[in-house]
Amino acid sequence: MQEESPRQKKIGTLLQQEVAQLLQAAVRQQGVANLIVSVTKVSVTVDLSLAKVYLSIFPSNKAEYSLNALKENRYQLKHDLSQRLKNQLRRIPDLSFYLDDSLDYIEAIEKDLTHPDNPIIPKPPTK
Repeated sequence: MQEESPRQKKIGTLLQQEVAQLLQAAVRQQGVANLIVSVTKVSVTVDLSLAKVYLSIFPSNKAEYSLNALKENRYQLKHDLSQRLKNQLRRIPDLSFYLDDSLDYIEAIEKDLTHPDNPIIPKPPTK
């Protein structure tokens, strides 16, 4: 995979900020309690036609439901983005959403390392 160009990075950062603001406003507007949605990364294709939006959703038991709701409403989100960015971007890329499970992965590693049966840390010899 080739490295992103400066233009791709700039557009990805802009989309990341705007999508995060739209999602936070939507969560507040719906009055949903105990739900945190953060946009961890946005990567844009070379032709700027597709943006992969990686989300971290807490609590993780609501993640799949929230992700499906976003996928169903991606056209409305794209329209809202186009209204906000009409003076900055000529064409808004199509959005595809993915769960960023890196926090769960890190948590699992930390749990395994602190578990008494950790295979990495040798056990003291027993007498």
